[in-house]
Amino acid sequence: MNVIPPRSGTAFRLDAGQTLRVTDPGGTQVADLLAYSADDVREVISNGRTFDYEETIALTKGHVLYSNRSNPMLEITADTVGRHDFLLTPCSKATFRHFYPGKPVHRGCFGNLAEALEPFGINEDSIPTAFNVFMNVPVAEDGSLEVLPPPSRAGDHIDLLARMDCIIGLTACSAYASNGGDFGPIGYEINPG
Repeated sequence: MNVIPPRSGTAFRLDAGQTLRVTDPGGTQVADLLAYSADDVREVISNGRTFDYEETIALTKGHVLYSNRSNPMLEITADTVGRHDFLLTPCSKATFRHFYPGKPVHRGCFGNLAEALEPFGINEDSIPTAFNVFMNVPVAEDGSLEVLPPPSRAGDHIDLLARMDCIIGLTACSAYASNGGDFGPIGYEINPG
């Protein structure tokens, strides 16, 4: 298993038919995940298209994550947690200034994704809302949001089957609230189809 150190990120290719397993080795750790078409990085994962076609914001096993061009990108084929967020954007320097004014500013998942994706020709302005693996963001009846610690325990994982050739960006999230105030690594492995 490959390991992403706490508060950092990586990017890699995932071919159609391969399965990406994202694992929380220690528990209560979020991973921000982005996907781009390897053939045209202007085609990117879309929360709006996904919510529209799947008719839910509670995405888990059996659901598909769609691109901004309405094409299936990733299919969730296994999920031991069953709670993920696709509403909130990757944390950034601005996020830290806004939510954590008394703490040191960190470049966050946004900065980590931008650096990791740059070799693939993807710049900051091409970073959309991420699929926040294991993130716990309940939505109240009045529409208000709350960020609670992830319910993931050590060894929990999600499997995503690539439905097209993708470039994946993946982080071990850097935001305090998202991870219950602590930071851990994220594991990942690619399994052939």
